[in-house]
Amino acid sequence: MRAWHVEEPGPVGTGHPLVLRDTPVPSPGPGELLLRVLACGVCRTDLHVTEGDLPVHRPGVTPGHEVVGEVVGLGPGDVSGFAAGDRAGAAWLRSTDGKCRYCRRGAENLCPSSTYTGWDADGGYAQYLTVPAAYAHRLPAGYSDTELAPLLCAGIIGYRALKRASLPPGGRLGVYGFGGSAHLAAQVALAQGATLHVMTRGVRAQELARSLGASSVNGPADMPPEPLDSAILFAPVGDLVLPALAALDRGGTLAIAGIYLTDIPALSYERHLFQERQLRSVTSNTREDAREFLSFAGSHRLSVTTHEYGLESAGQALADLKAGRFDGAAVLVP
Repeated sequence: MRAWHVEEPGPVGTGHPLVLRDTPVPSPGPGELLLRVLACGVCRTDLHVTEGDLPVHRPGVTPGHEVVGEVVGLGPGDVSGFAAGDRAGAAWLRSTDGKCRYCRRGAENLCPSSTYTGWDADGGYAQYLTVPAAYAHRLPAGYSDTELAPLLCAGIIGYRALKRASLPPGGRLGVYGFGGSAHLAAQVALAQGATLHVMTRGVRAQELARSLGASSVNGPADMPPEPLDSAILFAPVGDLVLPALAALDRGGTLAIAGIYLTDIPALSYERHLFQERQLRSVTSNTREDAREFLSFAGSHRLSVTTHEYGLESAGQALADLKAGRFDGAAVLVP
């Protein structure tokens, strides 16, 4: 099979961190599914792994963790819930130990022994991959393979970020950055009755925000027209934490959705945190988050903006993501 590997992390566009090679089709181990990749989303986390912003967990790893696939093989042991020919999803969270204090209290996203698709194990920038059946996802009907792919990380992480932002019913939500994850989380918030204010760069992203129902659209560091009850920072830019906190009303919460963020400048306690404003991080997701979001997507038809690239164009897709050349999400289609 053909698969991309992060040979030497470095800048996309100027260097060649990814190498496309012929490799054997993997064999599913105990409790695993073998998926033939139908579509794989291009996530900003893939960019961070490829460029080395995230430390290498496995040299030569194949990126990609928004994978829609067809089950074509079943490993020994418990693979209940799936059969050959099923459509299944592989997402970022690949495994946890199930017994640590975090797992026992329902916070498996904080498990110190957790592993991740496309970082600890080979992901979906390939024609095939394996995924533990216990961490694979049933997918909602009514979406194409390409539309489903971004739901498996952009959608799930955006949903968890929205939960972490503690948006009150009918509240005012600010979204900073408007790419693949933000445009899905925004639709969930709007369906729940929120007023949406978007701060983002790029004409196409701003147009997409307006088309989805944003009440205002401004530049990335601009102040919204009214104080915010909650905000989510999707752009991995630490400088934006300050204007986002300053835009919060009393008791407001800012959630930072990414796994990577540049350094945050010094905060002013009085301007940015006083009056019980809160700053929260988001770390991965639980499988329950995924089930809740995919169920929501099954009952509320989301508009998923995608741009298709062939598997051989993975490097270009990452470079375009880095440069902000498209709205919505890029998807590799083998």
